[in-house]
Amino acid sequence: MDVTMDGTRQQRRGNTRQRIQDVALELFAEQGYEKTSLREIAERLDVTKAALYYHFKTKEEILVSLFESLTRPMEELIEWGRRQPHTLETKQEIVRRYDQALADAAPLFRFMQENQATVRELRIGDAFKDRMRGLRDIIIDPGANMADQVRCVSAIFTLHAGMFVMQDIEGDPEERRKAVLEVAIDLVTQAHRGARES
Repeated sequence: MDVTMDGTRQQRRGNTRQRIQDVALELFAEQGYEKTSLREIAERLDVTKAALYYHFKTKEEILVSLFESLTRPMEELIEWGRRQPHTLETKQEIVRRYDQALADAAPLFRFMQENQATVRELRIGDAFKDRMRGLRDIIIDPGANMADQVRCVSAIFTLHAGMFVMQDIEGDPEERRKAVLEVAIDLVTQAHRGARES
């Protein structure tokens, strides 16, 4: 999970299927999902449309495969979290690892943010909601009061806000990311302590 998106791209370049995913995501981000055609993806790759069809028949297939590939660390994190004790340290580690997973798949999450209508229409919208629910369920203490449940969910969305909403705020991006992570960890820490005091 500690591979950056740039590092991932370098590893992925040798594989045609993965190159198609990377180029498609670039085009989707540049001009939008609806305005991107398979022909344009093939042209950017400098391959024939038939060669592209060998790997993917539709744009939706490309997007779904990309989503599954780049969000696999989230799925692994949820599975890991389910096997851990429900301790403060586990919750803090989940937040740290989720922060890294978001950073590693930043182009995909930016695409999802900017193309919410498309994401809702495709299968990835439901899959993403399921992953968010899975993440929520492993950081909320059973029996936590409503305020502490909100704190836990807010921790997840604080990380999202750091990726999307706070990008326009001036300052060092790494400092901003650390501050966002600190606030998210504070939220789960408060929720955990609140559940222990109840």
